[in-house]
Amino acid sequence: MRLQRGPRLAAMLIMITCMCAFHTTTAMDIPLEVLGHMNIEQLPTITAQPPSTVIAFSFDEHFPMTCEAKGNPKPEFRWTKNGQEFNYTADPYLKKEENSGTFVIPKTENLTEYQGTYRCYASNKLGTAISKEVEFIVPNNPKFPKEKPNPVEVDEGQPFILKCDPPKGIPPLQVYWMTINMQHIEQDERVSMGLNGDLYFSHAVEKDSRRDYCCYASFTMIRIIAQKTPMSVNVKPRKSDSSERANAILERRPSLLTPPGVRSEKQLVKGEDLELECIPEGIPTPQVEWVKLNHQLPVKAQLVNHGKLLMVPQAEQEDSGQYMCKAKNPLGEAVHYFTVSIEEPPEWVSEPESQLSMIGSDVPIKCSARGTPQPTITWRVNGKLLRDSPVANRKVFHDTIVLHNAKASDSAVYQCEASNKHGTLLSHANIMIMNLQPMILTKSGEDYSAVEGKGVMIHCKVFSSPPSKVTWRKDDSSESVEGPRFLVHDNHSLEIYRVEKVDAGQYTCFAENTEGSSAIDAVLYVKDPTRIVVAPKDQQILKGTTARLSCLAEYDKSFSYDFELLWEKDDTEIAFNYTENSGYFLENGTLHIDNVNYRDQGVYTCVAKTPVDRATASALLMVLDVPDPPDNLVLFDHKSKSVKLKWTPGDHHNSSITEFIIEYEENKWEPGNWKELLRVPGNHNSAVLKLHGHVVYRFRVYGVNAVGSGFSSKPTEKYKTPPAAPDKNPENIKIEGHLPHEMDINWEPLLPIEHNGPGLEYKVSYRRQDVEEEWMEHTVKRHSFVVKNTPTFVPYEIKIQAKNNQGWGPEPKIVAGYSGEDFPTAAPDDVAVEVMNGSVVKVTWTRVHKDKLRGHLGGYRINWWRLRSLVNSKRSHGDKHTLTIPGDRSHATVPGLTPFSEYSLIVMTFNGRGNGPGSHPVNFKTPEGVPEKNPVFRVTDVQRHSVSLAWASPLEPNGILTGFLLKYQLTNDTEEEGPLQIVNISNPDTTKWVLRDLEPLSKYKLYLRSCTTVGCGPVVSEEFTTALETSLASVHEGISTQGWFIGLMCAIALLTLIVLIACFVNRNKGGKYSVKEKEDLHPDVESQGMNDDTFCEYSDNDEKPLKGSQHSLSREIKARDSGDSLVDYGEEDAQFNEDGSFIGEYGPRKEKRMSTEIKASVQTPA
Repeated sequence: MRLQRGPRLAAMLIMITCMCAFHTTTAMDIPLEVLGHMNIEQLPTITAQPPSTVIAFSFDEHFPMTCEAKGNPKPEFRWTKNGQEFNYTADPYLKKEENSGTFVIPKTENLTEYQGTYRCYASNKLGTAISKEVEFIVPNNPKFPKEKPNPVEVDEGQPFILKCDPPKGIPPLQVYWMTINMQHIEQDERVSMGLNGDLYFSHAVEKDSRRDYCCYASFTMIRIIAQKTPMSVNVKPRKSDSSERANAILERRPSLLTPPGVRSEKQLVKGEDLELECIPEGIPTPQVEWVKLNHQLPVKAQLVNHGKLLMVPQAEQEDSGQYMCKAKNPLGEAVHYFTVSIEEPPEWVSEPESQLSMIGSDVPIKCSARGTPQPTITWRVNGKLLRDSPVANRKVFHDTIVLHNAKASDSAVYQCEASNKHGTLLSHANIMIMNLQPMILTKSGEDYSAVEGKGVMIHCKVFSSPPSKVTWRKDDSSESVEGPRFLVHDNHSLEIYRVEKVDAGQYTCFAENTEGSSAIDAVLYVKDPTRIVVAPKDQQILKGTTARLSCLAEYDKSFSYDFELLWEKDDTEIAFNYTENSGYFLENGTLHIDNVNYRDQGVYTCVAKTPVDRATASALLMVLDVPDPPDNLVLFDHKSKSVKLKWTPGDHHNSSITEFIIEYEENKWEPGNWKELLRVPGNHNSAVLKLHGHVVYRFRVYGVNAVGSGFSSKPTEKYKTPPAAPDKNPENIKIEGHLPHEMDINWEPLLPIEHNGPGLEYKVSYRRQDVEEEWMEHTVKRHSFVVKNTPTFVPYEIKIQAKNNQGWGPEPKIVAGYSGEDFPTAAPDDVAVEVMNGSVVKVTWTRVHKDKLRGHLGGYRINWWRLRSLVNSKRSHGDKHTLTIPGDRSHATVPGLTPFSEYSLIVMTFNGRGNGPGSHPVNFKTPEGVPEKNPVFRVTDVQRHSVSLAWASPLEPNGILTGFLLKYQLTNDTEEEGPLQIVNISNPDTTKWVLRDLEPLSKYKLYLRSCTTVGCGPVVSEEFTTALETSLASVHEGISTQGWFIGLMCAIALLTLIVLIACFVNRNKGGKYSVKEKEDLHPDVESQGMNDDTFCEYSDNDEKPLKGSQHSLSREIKARDSGDSLVDYGEEDAQFNEDGSFIGEYGPRKEKRMSTEIKASVQTPA
């Protein structure tokens, strides 16, 4: 503990060292610009001096005594020591510096000879400046006196004090009580050390006996620890026949070991720590209380040393007053009163100021200070006491000196010293008396730039005596600049507020006094303000992405080469090095921040900067990320089936945590597999975890925010729960009957972690419902059980209870179920069919009675099949179709029937076992409908004004065909189509048609539908383009005279000849069946006619079709028929009549290989 005097003196030394090491005296300086023009004398001024105390520490090698001063002429220096002249220049051991008053005291054996109080004087012919007094201290090594203290003999229960009496030394001092083995003496309410370093014992006990009580004094400033000779204490036990009598003798009312008496006074300096101490003795050990009379204890008051020391740090005046300590135990109390007074060192109220005054004026010099006690003011002039240097025109009025009708010879350095017992203040005032004409120290012709709307300062620094009158003029005007926007400051600078464009121009500063005048010019330019037109916006951005902050600015055009656009982050400019490792990139005023990280979060400021102004705009960049993992996971409040988990949430990274997810891992069944256990709101940091028995758990936590799920925390330590009976019984019990006289019971088994211990089994109990009988019970280990020899489909009650080695689970719930089902024994009655339309009928029936169901009703099934088409009388059973109607229904709608057909239908019921018997069949017929789409619709021949068409009848006419509806229209690939032309074909046997009177070289679209009496079916369409009108003969005449055409024809003739020769050779080699012979086997009039024509011969008649073209078309049709013949769609042999239409029934598909050739020339039937 520090001694009471330690903090005060140490704090003063440190404060003096810091504040006075390079103290510069306030002085009135003549500017260097003036001294450059004329040689003006100046009074000396101390510029550097040592601290008030210089301590010669043993670890330092030298000790400087600094004294520097300025003046004109240069000052000369001298020192005094203890008030006597000290010729430092004559001492050979001191190191001196030229043109300086500084000397250095070296570390020598006779260092103590230099101990004393020093003061430096700096003088020239105008006056003398002095430094503060400096005390040079050579400390001695503090030591305890060598002595052998007598052992302390004390009776048990009596108080005693071990004196320390530390030696004097340089503060701060700290005192410790330790054993010879450097173990601290334990202190408590009974044993404690006082502010003076003594060790106080409220009452002695036997354990206080020891021989090595050592007091250590530590002087940290000089790095010395002193040890006192160990002291011995012997506590003599109190002997008594009765312990109760001994205790009665030992008990004693309190008294104070320190401080003595009832009252004491305490004085301290403002800013020091107030320390009041009361150490009592008594049995039982007294408790100490503190009060401030008529007031509350100070807010900053602290009780230390087990309440025996009241400390108020940095005491103020309001902490003064009456304090009382009270020590009490059950036998009584003891009090002591403290009167605390707070005093203050000197503090300047009015410090003397240096002055430059004109000759003949009155010069006042004021100096006043305050403090407690009130400081004494001492005046000096040029280092001598004022009373020792009388002057006729100088008068002293209380705290002010006045020089009447001052002369140049009155120039001097005046010193004012304010002191009380707590310190001394010294201040200098350089008083110069002289006359000087105005000198403008600001350079003439300076250019100033100002921003419109902002302010500007135009400088005019003037030095003169007496002071000059300064006026400002604009553009050679004789009028002074005036107005609410113009202000001339005390330093003669002109300030213009809210600059306007008209303020631009030349300004003149004019200064004059009684000694003369002077003037300078300055030019003001008014610039457009810089402003940010596109400011960056606040952003929230995901970590790892790229942030973009945009910024655009406008500025005065004259600053094109001086404009800068900078970016700052948190008021620090961003340096762009454009390397791969740099996260910043600037492009066209946009700041790119790549791979945003947490360190990139902050306030980004765009700075648009010119030489005269700047504009800024800021945006906050917030980096979003998933939460950091929680930490400090702690398990507490351990119970058999629960535990409390507490954690510290991780950083949410600017997105509030919405929830915490707690996971667990067990090491027996699925080690390493973490499963979710609980979710808690994001504003919670603890949870109660419900656990299973006989499990070794570990837990971890992770947070979730709007960004996503964070990383998991580190797992907790392992936590093992003891075995317990099961907490639950099986769930999802299913009762099924796969066979008529059995009942299958299945359930979802308990998870391994839900066993709560070894030996898990299930008790299956069952009985018939609504029958008076006992529960049948079976214990199994699997999760299924089959009850045999049950009646068919009767209700049962079932319950399943879990059990392990620790006991039974909770009472199970009763579940109802049925035994095995059998096939229904009855079919629905009164089956009726109502025909809705050609493809839909409605079926109704009477429900089967539940007694005939023999199981859970699954629903009803309708089976139907097509008997025949009504187009002909031939019967053929179609595929059977089934419609299932779940539930208890008595009607249904059967869709998807074929119109104009005869059907048969039955209805049956079904349960879980299967279908029941079918009802009696019901036959019904569907009405006629519209035909299906025509399977074939083709363009077979295209002429200039006509087109030949062919088609096949629909496979399902859905009635009796009445004919065909043919429509066509001109399209020509334009948005506007021609009128729709309609052709009604009333003959249902027609399969070919020729459209005439068409436009040549035109595009048409065809639409064909088959019709019955009900209506026409879906449409089938086709497109074609008519042939060119110009005759081929004229085309031949136009091109046959061309050389290229003649060459082409010759080449074709040559190639044809080669092909014919190759075919002839190939036939003679191995072919017994030629194409010609095949054609002879099947003579055809049309083909015969075509064979008579010349190969590739052109017609010279425009009205005749080309034979070659006709021949090719005929072959094309044959080729297409081979892949998709019209005969394929018939049921019988297909034949054509004279006009090419189909006759007879459709043949079967086995006749597919037959080919039919459609004539090229088709006539419209009559």
